[in-house]
Amino acid sequence: MRTETGRTLPVSAGDSGGGEAYAATLAAALRSELGGKRAAAKTLMRWTGASERTAKAWLGGISGPSGEHLIALLRHSDAVFALVLRLSGRVASSGPDDLAVARRHLLAALAALDRAAGNAEGSLGS
Repeated sequence: MRTETGRTLPVSAGDSGGGEAYAATLAAALRSELGGKRAAAKTLMRWTGASERTAKAWLGGISGPSGEHLIALLRHSDAVFALVLRLSGRVASSGPDDLAVARRHLLAALAALDRAAGNAEGSLGS
C-alpha cells in the first residue's frame, strides 16, 4: 500500500500482506454473486453508497471495502458474509452442539404452531 508521498507502509508483525489476498478473494465472491458486469458495480453502489470507481476497484480486486462499506456489504451479500466468517476463522460448524440447538429451536417452533392451531380450532368451534 502506498501513501500520498509514495513511501511504502510498514508491514505490521504477523501481517503477511494479506490485504491483496483479501481484495482478490472478496472480488471473486462479489463477482460470483453479482456477475462482473456494470450492473454489479451499480448494485454495490446502491448497497453501500460508494462511488462507481470504488465499486469497480472492489470488483477488480484492486482494493477491498472496510468500515461502513464492509458492514453494508455484509448486510446485503451472503457471499461476503460467508467470506468474512471464513477469513476470520469463525466459520460456524455443524457439530453436535449446533444440531442440538437447531433441534431445540425446531421443537419450540412446532410447539408454537400446535398452540396456534389449537387456538384457531377453538375459535372456529364457538
